[in-house]
Amino acid sequence: MSDESQKPNLQEKVANLPLSPGVYIYKDASGSILYVGKAKKLRNRVRSYFQESRPVDGRIKTMVSKIADLEVMVTDSEAEALILENNFIKQYEPRYNIMYRDDKSYPYICVTADSKPRVFPTRTVLKDGSKYFGPYDSVLNMKRMLETIRKAFVLCTCAVSIKNIDQTRGIPKWHSCFDDYLQNCSGDLDTEKYQDIIKKVERLLHGKTDVLLRELKEEMQIASDALAFEEAAKLRDSYVAVERYSHKMKIVADKKVDRDIFAIGVDEEIGEACGVLFKVREGKLMSKFHRFLKNIEDLTEGEMLQSFVEDYYTGQYSAAIPDEVYLSNELEDDEPLTEYLAQEKGKKVPINIPQIGEKAQLIKMALTNTKLHLNERRLEKDKYEKDRIPHAVKELKEHLKLRTLPRRIECFDNSNLQGTDPVASMVCFVDAKPRKSEYKKFHIKTVIGPDDFASMKEILERRYSKVMKDKLQIPDLIVVDGGKGQLSAAVATLKEIGFYGQCDVIGLAKRLEEVFLPGSSDPIMIPKKSSALKLLQQARDEAHRFAITFHRQKRAKRTFVTELTEIEGVGAKKAQLLLKELGSVAEVKKASLESLQKLVGKKLGEKVYNFFNT
Repeated sequence: MSDESQKPNLQEKVANLPLSPGVYIYKDASGSILYVGKAKKLRNRVRSYFQESRPVDGRIKTMVSKIADLEVMVTDSEAEALILENNFIKQYEPRYNIMYRDDKSYPYICVTADSKPRVFPTRTVLKDGSKYFGPYDSVLNMKRMLETIRKAFVLCTCAVSIKNIDQTRGIPKWHSCFDDYLQNCSGDLDTEKYQDIIKKVERLLHGKTDVLLRELKEEMQIASDALAFEEAAKLRDSYVAVERYSHKMKIVADKKVDRDIFAIGVDEEIGEACGVLFKVREGKLMSKFHRFLKNIEDLTEGEMLQSFVEDYYTGQYSAAIPDEVYLSNELEDDEPLTEYLAQEKGKKVPINIPQIGEKAQLIKMALTNTKLHLNERRLEKDKYEKDRIPHAVKELKEHLKLRTLPRRIECFDNSNLQGTDPVASMVCFVDAKPRKSEYKKFHIKTVIGPDDFASMKEILERRYSKVMKDKLQIPDLIVVDGGKGQLSAAVATLKEIGFYGQCDVIGLAKRLEEVFLPGSSDPIMIPKKSSALKLLQQARDEAHRFAITFHRQKRAKRTFVTELTEIEGVGAKKAQLLLKELGSVAEVKKASLESLQKLVGKKLGEKVYNFFNT
């Protein structure tokens, strides 16, 4: 992966980085920020990007090829690095970091920082010292909470501007919006009593209903014993309102504990993921929250989930840290998050992946919610695209004189290295956009040696025999990567299986970007700047990328051998772990027994240490 043309100063920077936690920023030749990341040991983490032995996906390889400079910031801890990383990502929105798409501006309940704080709904979070509770996934749920606050504490919860507040009384200057509360308006209460009410409101907003009910009951008893019956009646009304709200919250745990439940779902077809959070407070499901993740190509679900969870706890949506955190997938690296949560909570917060019981059921329910939100998102996009035929599709039909609009294109490519590990790919484009859920990978089974014609014959025969047998959707256009010879072989194969004639077939030769049609000896030259040619090139290049990636994966499984895999008990995964954490085999050799045992366990760590030191 290393680029021979890399600037010496970049190589020197990498070699001289400290073995400390911190944040690294990759920049291109123009100084634009490509990626922001964090690391426990900066030197090892950054150096791993430039190592040939490290298995990488196409996205990371492309990014590394663009790196011209790097900047690092050393921090005192991984938790500090986590906060700094998320701040930089929000500030710079780098091309290769995960980005978020919120389908709406979420509602919050704001409690201002005044001596007599106002409580009101808002969709704007400001750094003004106010407390923001939420976000609420549903306006209805937020309104239900505000209604409970009004009934329980007789607070005005109007979303009014500070300009319209009577500063002497702390209430709006007009009366029309709060006629129901005018006679008993809390704006007339003395400051001490008002602040006591606000504390109760905040307990309610935090989901601490059991604590609040006990407190109200005790105060009601004290007022009754003191013969303050009017005050006792008000407290009774507050108790009833809070109790009614509490009963509407779904009980999801036997234990009265605070939990955050996170799950991630992916829809490759639309190229987005959805993260869902369930907030459980005192064993009751208090609220739900979801966000869509973009720019997720080639990332694992663990990497996406880690980004979602870390962004939540360090961003504007964060609330009180719970007692426990449960996840649908294992994180790539949970140490920074574990350290951060412990730092904020004042004690360790367990992070687990439940397999059975009520917690596993909650994860299952959260995963169902991710699918629901992604389905709604897909329908939203489909509705927009339904009646819109892209210009490139129309133009392609005109240039090639096709029988129908090529709305569904299936494109094929082969890949092998001197005849070894031969594979092929098929990618599918619908209305000029890749539909990744319908991509296909093929192991070449009947061809020995580097024979592209025979390989293409095999995969076309397998694909379209299955299409006819299972009555699958027939494409509007088949594209084979190659010129006249490849196209002729493809046509002959389709005729053999009885599929020829059901759709158009073309060949795309890469050298001059010539398009060949069956029965014609002369190629068609589509204008270089045409969107039709760009569509064909995108399909051909995507098929090539998909085939190459699959071929590398297949070859890597067969050939991943380092000096480390010669050690008894060290397989490919453990070798990759050691290389990722320590940077190279040379660093593994230098590592102490203690550090090796920490990474791979006591017995295996001892074997690795003894292999290099005896």
